[in-house]
Parts: sequence; C-alpha cells; structure tokens
Amino acid sequence: MNQPLAIGIDTGGTNTAYGIVNRNGEILIKGTLPTTGHATAGDYIAALKTELLPAIEKVGKENIVGIGIGAPNGSVYTGEIMFAPNLPWRGVIPMVKIIEEEFGLKATLNNDANAAAIGEMMYGAAKGMKDFIVVTLGTGLGSGFVANGHMIYGHDGFAGELGHVIAVRDGRKCNCGRNGCLERYASATGIVITANEWLSERSDATLLRNVDGVLTGRIIQEAAQQGDAFALEIYDYTGKILGQSLADAVAITSPEAIIFFGGLARGGSLIIDPTRKHMEENMLHIYKNKVALLQSTLPDADAAILGASALLW
Repeated sequence: MNQPLAIGIDTGGTNTAYGIVNRNGEILIKGTLPTTGHATAGDYIAALKTELLPAIEKVGKENIVGIGIGAPNGSVYTGEIMFAPNLPWRGVIPMVKIIEEEFGLKATLNNDANAAAIGEMMYGAAKGMKDFIVVTLGTGLGSGFVANGHMIYGHDGFAGELGHVIAVRDGRKCNCGRNGCLERYASATGIVITANEWLSERSDATLLRNVDGVLTGRIIQEAAQQGDAFALEIYDYTGKILGQSLADAVAITSPEAIIFFGGLARGGSLIIDPTRKHMEENMLHIYKNKVALLQSTLPDADAAILGASALLW
C-alpha cells in the first residue's frame, strides 16, 4: 500500500473516535475508546497510542502523513486545548506537542466542531455549500461556522462558540463558569438536566418516572418516540431555546443551512421540528424560510474523524 493516509481523532467529552482515512474520505480502520478515566492528558494519549498502534502497523507508518485531532476548545493556531469545560483535564493542554512526541508523526489540532464542519463540507451534507453552520449536540454543544467557503476562526482560533452564548439570562450554571449557556439546555447533558428538574417539580404521569438507574438522553428519546407527552414537552422546550439562539446566529452569518449531528440530533424530527418552529418564529423577516435545517449525512463519529483527518490535506 502506498496511498497517503491520515489519522483522524475526535476527542469528545465522553468518548474518543479515531480512524485511518485516505484522501477520498474512506475510513479504512476505525475504533473508539473512553475519553474519561485517564488521570492526565498524557495518560489518555498513551492509551490512544496503545489502541492505534496495531492499525498503524497494519497500514504502514510510512504511509501516514500525520494526525489530525478535533477537540473541544482546540486552537488551530497554538495546537493547545484551552480550558475545555467538558474534558476531564483542566487548564491548557499542549495536545499537538504531546501527540507528536508520543507517535513520532506530524499533528494538527482544531476545535472538534470545526473539524466536523470541515468533514461535512468535504464529504457530507454541506458539500458544495459556502455558507453554513454545523451544530454538534453531544455532551456539550459545539459549532463550526463556514462563511464564503472558509472556516471562521477569529484572531485566536476560538470563533463560533455557539454553545457558550447566553441562551437564558441568569440561567443554569455552566462548567465554563458562566450562567445560562446554550449547551446547558440544548445538548445530551442539557436535556437530562431539564428532565430531572421537571420530574422533581411536577407530578405528570410519564414513562420517565419508571426508569431504573440513571436517566439518559436515549431514554428520553425512546419515551418521546412512544408518544410520552412529558418527554415530548421536554423536546419542545429544548427546541425552543435552541431555535431562539439559532435565529440570532442566522442574523450574524445568514447561512444556507444549519447541519446537526451528535447524540441529541439522532432524535431527528423530535428535536429538529420544534427547533425549526421556534427559530422561524424568532427570525428577522428577511431570513424567514431561507435556512434549511439538516441532519448530517455522515455517521456521527465519521464527520469529526473525516474533518480531523482532512486538516492534514
């Protein structure tokens, strides 16, 4: 084998997905490991190396041009992860430096949602688009903004952080230290917080009262799919807050489409329909009915893996 290959790594708040990708966007080998459970970022990267080594040996290290990493609060300029609220390690992590030393390969880092946006633009739902937003609804809420065919990075590499716009004034405490951030409402974490708050405050009959163990986003989704009124109301509330914030985002960049992926987005119309309704209701009239809301056409982990690997090309 002598085709050039790249490794794409998507470091999520809960799980990490990785893959070895060719220039056509075909993932030849992929896998996952937990992001959590490692005392330090160095321990995490050592575990990642153990996972990846057999795959690297299989394709031949000489064929790999480098490693692209998508991570929360990852700076494309410095190669550092800066104070990521949803990762287990605090402070500034020199991710590129550690990975290059550990693997002996060139590495490049980008914000995870930016990596997903690049993946969508090259291989997915945004192919051919020049103006769009990708919103990742995972443990937190990430976003990548593309305008005029270019990723918006800002002067420090941290532009387009939709998860940390204030969606509810003086609202829920966020891991970032502020109150009312969008991701505390519209994410896999946020929808569970809403459900638990409502279960303790209200007496509605709902399937969610019969859950054995910890309530999860998937359980809420399954209850909503079964027509549970309480669960459906949770989705409407989540879509309302997300839709209102997206109406504001549209006013700034006027995108052709907003593309969703991640665990919460797997609910499809459950989350997209109320989001669209509330976004349109809150939209300035010149933007109404112009912005498509789409689900990613790439499997969840693949968009970020492909985007991260594409950083090398």
